[in-house]
Amino acid sequence: MVRPTASAPLPSTTKVLSVGLDPRVLDYSRLPAGIDEEAFTARIEAAHTALREAGFDVRSCLIGTAADDAEAAVREALRADTFGLAMIGGGVRMMPEHTVLFERLVNLLVEEAPGIRLCFNSAPENTVETLRRWIGA
Repeated sequence: MVRPTASAPLPSTTKVLSVGLDPRVLDYSRLPAGIDEEAFTARIEAAHTALREAGFDVRSCLIGTAADDAEAAVREALRADTFGLAMIGGGVRMMPEHTVLFERLVNLLVEEAPGIRLCFNSAPENTVETLRRWIGA
């Protein structure tokens, strides 16, 4: 697979690996009021629907907080398909207690999928826009 340069958009057929924390593992007491497992799961499902409707080829990889298990899940996904872009969700990146997990995932992606690009959303609702920054229409 030929990888475009960092400045060129990826083709619209690019497969995307979406890595995020499984809603069952979050500590909702640390999140804003009104966000619970049911609400967050609904937001993720709505984002996945929006991605499909926008025509993106995305595989979701929901992970726990144990780094070894998360690495194994991502490694399995990478063995199952070839991805040109990986998105790591905000729950992994933005919570200080997950910094080591984030570092390990980034290094795993770079090592196991040379040339893969990385992108980051800040909420399920802006995932379509996040992918559009990197994938050409």
